[in-house]
Amino acid sequence: MGCTALRKNRKKRGHVSAGHGRVGKHRKHPSGRGNAGGQHHHRIWFDKYHPGYFGKVGMKHYHFKSNVVHKPTCNVSQITAMIPEEDAKSTKVPVLDLTSKGVFKLLGKGFISRPVIVKARFISRIAELKLKKAGGACVVSA
Repeated sequence: MGCTALRKNRKKRGHVSAGHGRVGKHRKHPSGRGNAGGQHHHRIWFDKYHPGYFGKVGMKHYHFKSNVVHKPTCNVSQITAMIPEEDAKSTKVPVLDLTSKGVFKLLGKGFISRPVIVKARFISRIAELKLKKAGGACVVSA
């Protein structure tokens, strides 16, 4: 806040309505506080700038547990980067456990050229095809 001497109100001293007009008057909350009147006198404004603000959509889901539907995903193209360095250098086919890395589902986007054995809770059909084509395998774990 600035000092009182620099405020605009200092110039308005002695003038009756201080720039707020005689007819309309500067009242406290003439149209209500906050979001008041959204379905009444402010309806046009709400419909114009916030369409769909009022009302419901969809079905109720009582006691929704988000951990049941928690399914982080990863694509086939990201698998080679996830293989540990010591496994990547060896001649054996590396075994990659996606669940230990926090990934539950393997999806089929991208390409893979080297054989890898992948363990995951869920594996898409296309991901399984691509892994087998590269000479790898899929293991579905609980």
